Amino acid sequence: MSASTENEIEQNGSSSSKEAEKPPIEPIRLPTIEEIRGQDIWNNCGVRSVVSGVMGGGLGLFMGLLIGSLDNPIMQDTMTARQQFIYTAKQMGRRSWSSAKTFAVMGLVFSAAECVVEKARAKHDTTNTVVAGCVTGGTMSAKVFCRF
Repeated sequence: MSASTENEIEQNGSSSSKEAEKPPIEPIRLPTIEEIRGQDIWNNCGVRSVVSGVMGGGLGLFMGLLIGSLDNPIMQDTMTARQQFIYTAKQMGRRSWSSAKTFAVMGLVFSAAECVVEKARAKHDTTNTVVAGCVTGGTMSAKVFCRF
């Protein structure tokens, strides 16, 4: 065999191995009716806000349990173990309920504001998130300010 024939065989062999390494191209799949309905439901601002509020409340519940368990009683030296346990359990309950309400309101207000701004602007970008954060911060501070 000549050297040129061997080079052609090597080139053909290497090109077929390159083709084998490429993943096959899959055709585009259209969404099913159930997927379209699910997207339509999730694009509703009310549904999105309620789900975010519930999830925020759940997160606040667990955060309150964690933070409440770390509180030490002031009279720790004079309390029995049972009294310390009861105090800690009550404190965990109070903290978890308070945190659950706060996180639920934050989640609901943020999600609602972001969804409304996104629908009004007809754009999906970071400006919507910034505006929703400002609205949420203002709402939370107004809630604290009005409590007197």
